[in-house]
Amino acid sequence: MKEHVVKRKIMWGDLDSLGIVFYPRYYEWIDASGHLFFEAINLNIGDLWRKRKILFGLVETSCRYVIPARYHQEIRILTNIDALNRKTLVLKYTILASESDDLMVEGFEKRICMDVSDPKDFQAIDIPPEIYAVLKNAKEGV
Repeated sequence: MKEHVVKRKIMWGDLDSLGIVFYPRYYEWIDASGHLFFEAINLNIGDLWRKRKILFGLVETSCRYVIPARYHQEIRILTNIDALNRKTLVLKYTILASESDDLMVEGFEKRICMDVSDPKDFQAIDIPPEIYAVLKNAKEGV
């Protein structure tokens, strides 16, 4: 899978006092889209945490705002893997206006693979080979 798509409609509670999407909402949406991306490639984050004590912790995130989104507008959030390394991956997010395909927001999340078996001492680890293979295939669109 090269990219995963989430569709949503902008609702009243998403807006700021100027009637445009309040910027933290984009971070909520890209985080949720990242989890759905993992599910779509059969890497359920909750299962990895419960069964294997592995998490992909967030170490960096950013958004670049191009066009403001407004009430009741439909958008698409595209997620794909932009970079994959031994311990980290970068998820890229592209938010488009559904009707026009205009670019609204570009964002990314850098995540690091962690062993969280000891809640007092999380450790960065290499992405396990079988998980790395799934991520690599998703990056390459296999």
